[in-house]
Amino acid sequence: MDQSALMSRADDLSKFGLGYTAPNPIVGCIIVDSNNNVIAEAFHNGGPHAESKAINSIEVVPSDATLFTTLEPCDHYGKTEPCSDLIIKSGIKNVIYSITDPNPIAQGGSKKLRDAGLNVTSGVLTEKVKFTNRYWLQKIKTGRPYFTWKIAMTLDGKIAALDGSSKWITSVESRGDVSKLRSQADAVLIGTGTALADNPSLNSHNIDSRQPLRIVMGKSEVPASHKLNDESAPTHFLKSHETTDLIELLSGLEVNQVLVESGPKLGTALLKHGLIDEIVAYIAPSILGSGSSFVGDLNISSLSERMDYQIHSFTQLGNDLCVTLIGRN
Repeated sequence: MDQSALMSRADDLSKFGLGYTAPNPIVGCIIVDSNNNVIAEAFHNGGPHAESKAINSIEVVPSDATLFTTLEPCDHYGKTEPCSDLIIKSGIKNVIYSITDPNPIAQGGSKKLRDAGLNVTSGVLTEKVKFTNRYWLQKIKTGRPYFTWKIAMTLDGKIAALDGSSKWITSVESRGDVSKLRSQADAVLIGTGTALADNPSLNSHNIDSRQPLRIVMGKSEVPASHKLNDESAPTHFLKSHETTDLIELLSGLEVNQVLVESGPKLGTALLKHGLIDEIVAYIAPSILGSGSSFVGDLNISSLSERMDYQIHSFTQLGNDLCVTLIGRN
């Protein structure tokens, strides 16, 4: 049995739940028979848990089946009964999971399974699954959502020309990828400066995509005629420049991840407060020389004070380069 390959499939399944599960985690689950044939697979998307959906999709569960799940089965009563109890009642004898649940409210399922005589294995493909579920894991650890800053810029770091024009710096392929990021985010954040200058909808334009919450931060008024006041998605206007007020609002909304699509003023403020966990930079092979830079003054005067990020991945989209950078915590 290739445990890593099967867990990788469960991990891929979990990604279909991005944007749907907050404040809960994304989870993927696969059940295989004794010949390693996949007989059920499911993911959590805000309703029943992935394990429950997978088990209930099988008419008769073979007792020699093995259940793979990306997160330790829960052991608490919420909207559903504990997954640990459901697995025991199903007759499944083998459970393999990747990461231990860090939430004290839900953890403990693996002990209950072992106490019931099941064979339980943990730690399969841990680093990969942790990265996929990084938004929720960080929120549980720090008490605040995960912030991803999306930037579309030229090779020399400009987000607009001297005359203010910015459409379109990057390719159609890059803009399509941004739509995907929006559909996977719980909320999209901009400042009132961006709202007034660009009149964006902040919606995902992919077919059948869900729409994230829209957060507009700042004290300037956004006219009722602007797209952010339409009914395509809920919009929350935060009349403040304080990041503590932002965190309080987001906590109340129970979001796991925020996609930041702001200009340099708000983005720089979030950087200064240590709130940018990830940067997704779409870099066009163009040079402007003058215009607006994507980031403002960070009060850095020497290389020793610089903010370092780690390159996680990069790919070509059309004629652009998309680079994902992760903060070094």
